[in-house]
Amino acid sequence: MTEPRKPGDSAPGTPRTAAIAAWIGSALEYYDFFIYGTAAALVFNDIFFPDASPATGTLLALASFGVGYVARPVGALVLGHVGDRFGRKRVLVMTVLLMGLATVGIGCLPSYDQIGVAAPILLVTLRLLQGFSAAGEQAGANSMTLEHSPEHRRGYYTSFTLSGTQAGQILGTAAFLPVAALPQEQLMSWGWRVPFWLSAIVVVAGLLIRRSLDETPVFERETDHSKLPLVVLLREHWGDVLRVVVASAVATVSTMFTVHALSYAVNTVGLQRTPMLWVGVLANVVALAAIPLCALLSDRVGRKPVFIGGTAACAVLMFGYLGSISTGDYTLIFASGILLFGVAYSAPNGVWPAFYAEMFPPKVRLSGMAIGTQIGFAIAGFSPTIAEAIGPGHDGWIAVSAFTAGLCLLNIIAVATGRETHRVRTADLGTRPVENPVPA
Repeated sequence: MTEPRKPGDSAPGTPRTAAIAAWIGSALEYYDFFIYGTAAALVFNDIFFPDASPATGTLLALASFGVGYVARPVGALVLGHVGDRFGRKRVLVMTVLLMGLATVGIGCLPSYDQIGVAAPILLVTLRLLQGFSAAGEQAGANSMTLEHSPEHRRGYYTSFTLSGTQAGQILGTAAFLPVAALPQEQLMSWGWRVPFWLSAIVVVAGLLIRRSLDETPVFERETDHSKLPLVVLLREHWGDVLRVVVASAVATVSTMFTVHALSYAVNTVGLQRTPMLWVGVLANVVALAAIPLCALLSDRVGRKPVFIGGTAACAVLMFGYLGSISTGDYTLIFASGILLFGVAYSAPNGVWPAFYAEMFPPKVRLSGMAIGTQIGFAIAGFSPTIAEAIGPGHDGWIAVSAFTAGLCLLNIIAVATGRETHRVRTADLGTRPVENPVPA
């Protein structure tokens, strides 16, 4: 008879298997989520808001992108409860199914010219479903991977979820490269729909992958299923939830890069769509390598130094990237964009999956991560809309960069005042005081 596994030991699947499954699932899930942002920046103003002026239409299209983040805190409450009460695996199956169905539905929507105001209403409704689904995706995948990981490599293995997110962004942007090259009439009639229809493949592949995952031993052996996770979370861990909310606002760097900068370059400065899409593709390719390297570094020197250093670099480089777009110099645009999103942003992006998860014990881990991150991400989701309002016109990039840098500063304060967790044993995570650190 085999000896029972201890909490934190990898269960039946190895840590690598769990990490790869999280990577693939997140790539498929966030392909769906990111193609909406690209479409909102390029075509949705003409298709769903044609009666508005060009500037107002762009603002409304970007606001519809932000609406998806409104549903994320609600989804975090529901899916966090399900994940902490009934299991991580159940949440991961639910999220990929909801996201895929909503995305295919968007690709099938008639335009405003065909059904009038019902078109943008249906668009916003399906976007809300996307946001609801995304709320549980990363928290579920991170919780599952962390609870399968060796104690001294939690940062590395949990970073696979975010590497998968970057891969999804590459796929989503790449799907629009041939579409963006179509003649304008074909792009507006059927071309923009193709990336959304491809999500049907995502649904099938994602379900097959997620259904094959094993539940974590930490959840099965340690979690007290008799209590409501939300009640325990708010009573005993509200401070950490608040810290995650503030720290998660660093995701503004991502939405500014992927949505606002693209809209600013194409709609305001008048740059070509295809080169700007390639900036995103190449930056994300670099991020695929940089994220696990930053996570490995955090396993050695700590979560906080890597997190803070990357966020500070993002605050500075946002000025460089948006400023280079204003000049129209593609060499500067590619260089600054890759440095910002491919290198600097990979530091907080590679570290937060472990850092946030390590703040909470297993009985509220998924809820704590989901609720904290999704409220912070909601701020990030509306940041392109805020940027359009505070920095319209060609010279608005300075105000927008300053706004982003301010949110980065809040992130630095939140992270700097938190606990360092990279050497805390898995069984002690979320407890105070912490004893028996993992040997260096």
